[in-house]
Amino acid sequence: MAMTEHVEAVRAFNRFYTAKMGLTRGTYARPLPEVRVMYELAHGTEEVAELKQALHIDAGQLSRVLAKLEDQGLITKAPSPLDARRQLVRLTEAGQERFAAMDTDSADAIGAVLDGLSDGAAVVGAMAQLKRAIEPEGTLTLREFEPGDLGWMVQRHGALYAREYGWDQSFERLVARIAADFDPTTDRGWVAEIDGEPMGAIMCVRLDETTAKLRTLLVEPNARGKGVGKALVDQVIRHARASGYTTLKLWTQSHLHAAIRIYESRGFVLEREWPDPAFGKDDLVSQTWSLTLKP
Repeated sequence: MAMTEHVEAVRAFNRFYTAKMGLTRGTYARPLPEVRVMYELAHGTEEVAELKQALHIDAGQLSRVLAKLEDQGLITKAPSPLDARRQLVRLTEAGQERFAAMDTDSADAIGAVLDGLSDGAAVVGAMAQLKRAIEPEGTLTLREFEPGDLGWMVQRHGALYAREYGWDQSFERLVARIAADFDPTTDRGWVAEIDGEPMGAIMCVRLDETTAKLRTLLVEPNARGKGVGKALVDQVIRHARASGYTTLKLWTQSHLHAAIRIYESRGFVLEREWPDPAFGKDDLVSQTWSLTLKP
């Protein structure tokens, strides 16, 4: 149990910080959970499950926050067109305007505080140090496949997609076939580790002399938001470019929004999409994406 004086010190700092940074004034003066939800929505998070994970908030509290924002006309909620069990949340036009005003107010208030300090850089550095002390980020490393990694990748794909999307075992069998076709003379695979624990994987396989394919991107739930997916995709792009390929392709499903945001941010372009019932689901939509590699 923390000592009373330590608890009070934290509370005192919280009161000081929220007042000093203007978090209790102007258009930014909303309950923090509401502000955080609007922030996530403004930055591309759409699914309720993704919001819950990003905010570390229980389902009941999140439901109440969303209901309040919806009553105020700031968000809309609707079932996913691909899976009615999953809800999509988006800011309305009014919600976008409200968040933009809050964001501007916050930036102005923080900028004014930093401009008034003799050493703002030292304050920002101290904040980063405090964040690391409260929640160590761990060290992210990538390594090439070793014996056992292919089996682990297949098992984790099967377990995670069954739990998160309700896909049946046919998806695990598909990943197993992809793993069985892996040829180390032409293909490469990487595992992402955080402090030595496997947290993700990806493969780059040869299609022909000029074309490679990104396959089997996987990120463990407790590693999402830590840059694992981006690091893995970037590694495939670097390898494909260094290997002389001019085109990098991939196949995915349209509801895998987090992965698609990474692909789009790296310059991949959607080539085509089509209804593709599979894995025990009748409403899946397959997509192919392509990236032109420049030397």
